[in-house]
Order: sequence, then structure tokens, then C-alpha cells
Amino acid sequence: MTRIEAPTNCPSCSSVLDLVNHLLFCRNTACGAKVSKLIEHFATTLKIKGLGPMSVQKLGLESIEDLYALSLEDLTERLSSVKLAEKLYLEIERSTSAPLNVLLPAFSIPLIGKTASEKLSKVCTDIKELDYDMCREAGLGEKSSLSLCEWLNEEFYFYSNLPFSFKFEKPQAVATTQGVVCISGKLSSYKSKAEAHKVLQKLGYVVKPSLTKDVTILINESGIESAKTKKARDSGVQIITNILDLTGE
Repeated sequence: MTRIEAPTNCPSCSSVLDLVNHLLFCRNTACGAKVSKLIEHFATTLKIKGLGPMSVQKLGLESIEDLYALSLEDLTERLSSVKLAEKLYLEIERSTSAPLNVLLPAFSIPLIGKTASEKLSKVCTDIKELDYDMCREAGLGEKSSLSLCEWLNEEFYFYSNLPFSFKFEKPQAVATTQGVVCISGKLSSYKSKAEAHKVLQKLGYVVKPSLTKDVTILINESGIESAKTKKARDSGVQIITNILDLTGE
């Protein structure tokens, strides 16, 4: 059996590889392959269309900062296409409105993904407020908190001049509902169930197509004792025979 020798140097930058738990890591932050993957991940997270591996290579990007330094003329020259350049230029411009909720996971910070970012958004306003205590208050674990703090202290400086607000977008409060409604059979008050759905939803009701456990109101204008109606009655669900009692019309 042929013995396979593990490589000792990175095939991209020739740096000596670090063996950790049977896995090889390149620790060179300037490694071309690593930088390309970081930019690709950033573009994917911010949903920048047209910035895949080939485009990153054609544009000669060596950092995320390089991406936002490109002019329309630069893009046109490097992509050899006015149409592609204009589309990508607009995508890059659009991405600058991304809140910190999206940006943090885009920077490939170890242990800092969408969940951690959303937790932070509930207690922080912008990146200046982030520290270890704030991370812990938000519910992040010790390792995640230390990882983010290390990135803030050692790497954020390189990104601080990017055209972002670096502010969190506060999670929207969940709207309170009037109740969860299910409609059984044909309606006499409205021409269609779809029309009734719109009216009910506008009034704050959640409309379900079937009699799920969270349904609190069953509407039955047909007068027919359907299996759905019987089940609702047995479950203690309120039964309404005229939908106008809910809409107030």
C-alpha cells in the first residue's frame, strides 16, 4: 500500500502548515487562497451578485477593502464588459446598506454567525459598544465572546473605513394578534376565502388553512356540522357563524 505523505507547506503561498487535530492549517493571513475565500464568503453573505471566484480573480482583489475602492472604470477595464461592470457596481453600492447584523457574519469571525449577531443586535446599537461584557450580556458563550473581542482588537481596524454604518438593525417586535382563525366550508359574507383572509389579516388575525393546535377561532357560516367543526367544538375552540362578528362590518 502506497503511503501518502502529508504536505508541509501551503500549496497557495508556501507557508509552513500547522497540524491541529489531524487537520492542516495555513496561518498566513495574506495567503492568496484564504483571501479569495474570505472575499467570496463576504460577497455571498451580503448577496453581492456577480462576485464569484472568477470575478474575484479577474478583479485582482486582495482584500475586502479593495472591493469598495473599485470605480466603475476599474470594473469595466478588469471585467472587459460595460454591462457586467455596471451590474456589479450597483450590487457593491447596494451592499453598503447592510446592517451590522449581516456584516459580522460576513467577516468570517470564528464562532460569530447569524445567531450570535442577532443576539448582539438586541442589546447593542453599533460596533463601538461591543466588548466582552456586552457579548456575555447578549448571551454569547465565553469562546464566542473572546473570539469577537480578539477580532475587534486586532482586525477591525482594517475594515473601519469601509462605507458601512456598522450599526445594528434592531429586531422588529412581534406583532400581537387578535387570534388564530380557521375557516370551514363556504362563506356567505365574502365572495371568496382569499378575500376574507386579507380582511382578517389586516385586522390582526392569523389565518390558518387547517385546524392546528394554535387555532382559537373557527368560522363556519355554512351551518354544516363538518368534522372540522366537531373537532373544534370538542377542543373548546370558539366557533363563529358570521365572520362579520370579527370584522365589525
